[in-house]
Amino acid sequence: MKIGITGATGQLGSIVVEQLKGKTDAANLVALVRSPEKVEGIEARAFDYDKPELLPESLKGIDKLLLISGNEIGQRARQHENIIKAAKEAGVQSIVYTSILHADESTISLAGEHLATEKLLADSGITHTILRNGWYTENYTASIPPSIEAGAFIGSAGDGKIASATRTDFAEAAAVVLTSAGHDGKVYELAGDEAYTLSDLAAEISKQTGKDIPYANLPEEEYSKALKGFGLPDAFADAIANWDVSASQGDLFDDSKTLSSLIGRPTTPLSEAVKAVLA
Repeated sequence: MKIGITGATGQLGSIVVEQLKGKTDAANLVALVRSPEKVEGIEARAFDYDKPELLPESLKGIDKLLLISGNEIGQRARQHENIIKAAKEAGVQSIVYTSILHADESTISLAGEHLATEKLLADSGITHTILRNGWYTENYTASIPPSIEAGAFIGSAGDGKIASATRTDFAEAAAVVLTSAGHDGKVYELAGDEAYTLSDLAAEISKQTGKDIPYANLPEEEYSKALKGFGLPDAFADAIANWDVSASQGDLFDDSKTLSSLIGRPTTPLSEAVKAVLA
């Protein structure tokens, strides 16, 4: 059985590939990427979400496809449609798609494109599984070094509970679904076992560094302005601040423990994720 992985050299995709190597022969794996020359150890094929005329050929012989959502916000529904149409033309038997937690009710701006993709899959007639991934813990731990330098961790999430998990946790879930039976037609809401607030995160950083790093909750506009001051593009800074507001409303919380059930172990604790960054 051939398993194709889109975005296989990306932050999530590269970990999925490593997880899959532990569950199936490398000869069964195909990296679908823009730059095949960057791939080592498995077959690689050129794959560009914006070149629909070339996609069916790249998908020939693929039985299962992991469609990792694209990273171009605002373009993803169109790009995903290109891939789903090509998959149908190429005879792909099933698709596993990385969506977003509670896509059907989330206020996070990213949810719309994910929900549109879920509908495209439903309408395609292709057997599929939806992995509604929660927030990556790395989305927040990436801010640890500048927070230590600044002496505070800033955000707009208030007391919102965030049930994040690491990319490795989510990648392992994808690998499990791709290599085992019983997942067709399922929608999995995936999140970390332990929820935390950004105040909790700041406290953990303080504990591990021995420094006082408080959490400063800012109004959305102020947080966005601060991010722009750090050099983030305006649109991205606005989006991050808005996502934090959604987090304050509970959009990043889930306590079903579906993720840990799928991977057969507890999700990575926040303390370990912080420790990894500080190391």
